[in-house]
Amino acid sequence: MKRFFQDSEHLVRLAVVLAVCVVAFLLIRNAVVPPSFGQYGHYRGASLEEIRQHPITYAGRAACEMCHEPALKILNTGRHKRISCEACHGPQAKHAGDPSAKKPQLPDTTILCGRCHEADKAKPKGLPQVVTKEHSGGVACKDCHKPHQPKL
Repeated sequence: MKRFFQDSEHLVRLAVVLAVCVVAFLLIRNAVVPPSFGQYGHYRGASLEEIRQHPITYAGRAACEMCHEPALKILNTGRHKRISCEACHGPQAKHAGDPSAKKPQLPDTTILCGRCHEADKAKPKGLPQVVTKEHSGGVACKDCHKPHQPKL
């Protein structure tokens, strides 16, 4: 053991280098990591307040149900009953707040339906899939299918 500590200069250098690295790491971490990090698990606590500052853009299905009951009755019997209205019609908080101020446009079903139904081996087997260019020849999906109550 005595011989081990006689030539220990290399061990002292290693300890000093490690100590400098630990101190540098702690200083950099202190400068980079926000103080609220970890307040709510592995998240930045201040991010909640930042998110609250963004305007609400989605109204939610309940807001649609208040005025569009006939369409929702049809939708609730179809295969799209679990899909949010705003998944296809886009954010509608402004329309829900003042229906006369913001009139939503109907989506282009030629593009919209392909987002979910374009053939792809990675999609679930039970999801109806088509190669839209071959299936419709450029005709809009809504010309043959009812978007709120599609058939297989």
